[in-house]
Amino acid sequence: MRLRKAEMSNKSDRPVRDPRNDQDTFSEDEAIQIARHRALSPRAVYEVINREGREELKRPLLSLWWSGIAAGVGISASVLAEGILHHIFAEHPYQVPIENMGYTVGFILVILSRIQLFTENTITVVLPVLKSKSSEMFVCAARLWGVVFAANIVGTFIVAFLSSYGGLVVPDYVEGMKAVSLHFAEYSAIEAFRYGIPAGFFIAAIVWMLPSSEGFEIFVIFLFTYLIAMGEFTHVVAGSKEAFLLMLAGDISVAKALFGLILPTLLGNVLGGTGLFALLAYGQVAHEIGTETNDRN
Repeated sequence: MRLRKAEMSNKSDRPVRDPRNDQDTFSEDEAIQIARHRALSPRAVYEVINREGREELKRPLLSLWWSGIAAGVGISASVLAEGILHHIFAEHPYQVPIENMGYTVGFILVILSRIQLFTENTITVVLPVLKSKSSEMFVCAARLWGVVFAANIVGTFIVAFLSSYGGLVVPDYVEGMKAVSLHFAEYSAIEAFRYGIPAGFFIAAIVWMLPSSEGFEIFVIFLFTYLIAMGEFTHVVAGSKEAFLLMLAGDISVAKALFGLILPTLLGNVLGGTGLFALLAYGQVAHEIGTETNDRN
């Protein structure tokens, strides 16, 4: 019994063989610490997102719909926070950098709440499709995209309507939200498309980075969504809240809101998130996945 206890007490001091040089280099505790602090490999990150995507593709349409509505409502907090900061820091020399911090609020809320934001799905559900390349997976992804995007837009419209006519937001802050939305309305359709590409890329990058960002998720989301705001890039869901606010106020037409701003931004976000980031992310692990599959066979 005493011998067993002694063995257990000295267990952490036993050397662990390093497979790279076939020498007893590390104690067991050291090996655990090294494993704990190593960054996830690209293949491991891919597999985390791939599995999440497959789970999302299996969810019932009604669940996706209500989750998408919640995301549309939640992302509206970005424009609300911007409007509040715009009003409070009016005439401040650093008004724009300060108010743009508000843009991060809705993204932090939505992403950490794990509710369905369309631009996250430009990579999450695309990776399983790229891996399987089946018509069934493609149809499931298209179904999810359609339901989530429609739900997001309905959610932002509801919040825009209640903000403008429901008395849920202080009038000064409503005016602040309209003021920060004007930059979006000034874009042409081609500009909304072009500026949507970097935004789609950055949101997909956030999704890719989160599995390796344990404990720092808020910082990662803040950093890249603040970059989107400061760069005046366009995000289709947050931007739809801005477009609807101005449309309901009569500052822009329905056609401008839908076809001049929202639709071009949607295409830009999809190109940036799926056409660029998702394909590049898949490309860096495609050979390893294929090799692993062949080894198992």
